[in-house]
Amino acid sequence: MLRLEKLELIGFKSFLSRTEFRFNEEITAVVGPNGCGKSNIADALNWVIGEQSVKSLRGDRMEDVIFNGSEGRRPIGMAEVSLHLKNGTDDGTEEHLVITRRLFRSGESEYLINGERTRLMDIQETLARINVGSGLCA
Repeated sequence: MLRLEKLELIGFKSFLSRTEFRFNEEITAVVGPNGCGKSNIADALNWVIGEQSVKSLRGDRMEDVIFNGSEGRRPIGMAEVSLHLKNGTDDGTEEHLVITRRLFRSGESEYLINGERTRLMDIQETLARINVGSGLCA
């Protein structure tokens, strides 16, 4: 059975510092007051698994996902999101999968699977194999 274990964000939208969300089996929803970043968590999930539509990410340019500064905080040069998944197999073993996407202000981007650089196509194929797609969060 596939399980979302953790989501790590650095410099993604409103999450300047390294932020980690752990999803144990008891979590069924993310709640909070307006403006606390709930929608940004859903955007991060979609973005890390390959979302290419800037409008779907509620922005005008892809660079809008990079923390753009605030009062007393300077903009930074990169956004990074890592999605940690655990897949229990039929034979009782567990497969751990970490998918990471980085975007730099220069426009360069990187995709990684378990720390190894890869292509977006490889991530999409891996996710299709375990039945996860870009419609993860609506």
